[in-house]
Amino acid sequence: MQQQWSARADAAEDAVVTRHLKRLWGLPRTGLGVVGWPSVRRERCFFAWHYWWQAHLLECVVDAADRDPTPRRRRRTAKIVRAHRIRNITGWTNHYYDDMAWLGIALERAQRSQNLDLRSAIGDLESQLFDAWAPESGGGIPWRTRSDFYNAPANGPAAILLTRTGRLWRARAMSDWVDDNLRDPGTGLILDGIRFPSGRAVHTGILDRAVYTYCQGVVLGVETELALRLDESRHRRRVHALVDAVDKHLTEDGVIVTGGGGDGGLFNGILARYLAFVAARLPGDDDSDQRARRVAAQIVLDSAEAAWENRLEVEAQPLFGCDWARPARLPGLGGSVSTFSGGTVRSSAVAERDLSVQLSGWMLMEAAYVAAGSLDRMRAAPRLP
Repeated sequence: MQQQWSARADAAEDAVVTRHLKRLWGLPRTGLGVVGWPSVRRERCFFAWHYWWQAHLLECVVDAADRDPTPRRRRRTAKIVRAHRIRNITGWTNHYYDDMAWLGIALERAQRSQNLDLRSAIGDLESQLFDAWAPESGGGIPWRTRSDFYNAPANGPAAILLTRTGRLWRARAMSDWVDDNLRDPGTGLILDGIRFPSGRAVHTGILDRAVYTYCQGVVLGVETELALRLDESRHRRRVHALVDAVDKHLTEDGVIVTGGGGDGGLFNGILARYLAFVAARLPGDDDSDQRARRVAAQIVLDSAEAAWENRLEVEAQPLFGCDWARPARLPGLGGSVSTFSGGTVRSSAVAERDLSVQLSGWMLMEAAYVAAGSLDRMRAAPRLP
């Protein structure tokens, strides 16, 4: 089964590279993702580039290189890293802690698996995230600098990075903060965030009860990372409960529900990535551990099968839909294009036009490769008496 998903991941990679990956301003040894296809001039010139989308492009490239290492993939990784630094102009950081966390995760993986020396970049990002911890203000870390909004999309990926760089005590504190403040007792799902307006007591924070798939993904990621490193069973228990909550509330016929386009185009792919991570890496051998790994893998594979069946083929390359359970739509230049507004990238008129949606499809194919291997190992493992 893994070989089939490897071939599909290759096809998704080829489609994104062909349609979206271009030199930055014609500079040698660079590559960034054009954020729409078909593209308009400001996208081709990288006036619009969306920092955190590029971080996920880099992580997808690392996924492919981990699955099947080649010199071309290693060179591609280095080109994207170089282009990101140049396009960001002022350094590696920006004002959004979630953005910086995503890039930090991608760079740490690139350094670890592709033997690139990115210590300085990772250190810059790690220190920003570590220093943003603000329990006196209610956090957690905020969504962005000078913000009173503390959310899962910042704390989750920041904690994943800090776990991987050895700051376990802070990552553990972040995971506990999310569980204490953002877990919905009714559904077991992770809510978006909590606001602590100036002048109000910390205990009177205002919850944003929106539920997004990627919030579940990042919490699954950090809890699995901590379960691997700490002898504390609460992290495994949280994974068990959250996998079940995702299966119950965020899938339809086994397929992860739609996230739309714009920034939302990445949400489902992120959940799939970390469900596959649970399937492959969650430790423990009791029935609850095995069930969590099996359910996580099956959600990924059911979603990937649906997305593949509902893809379009454009010049013999896949184009994935923003809703994996429905046929993809062919984008054109007749409608509106994605725009950045209020800290968020809004969807193009046809969401399939957005790089985020296509990256999510690629992410899903890579996750399916991992999940399929995990299921194969589970089926082959001898049952304990």
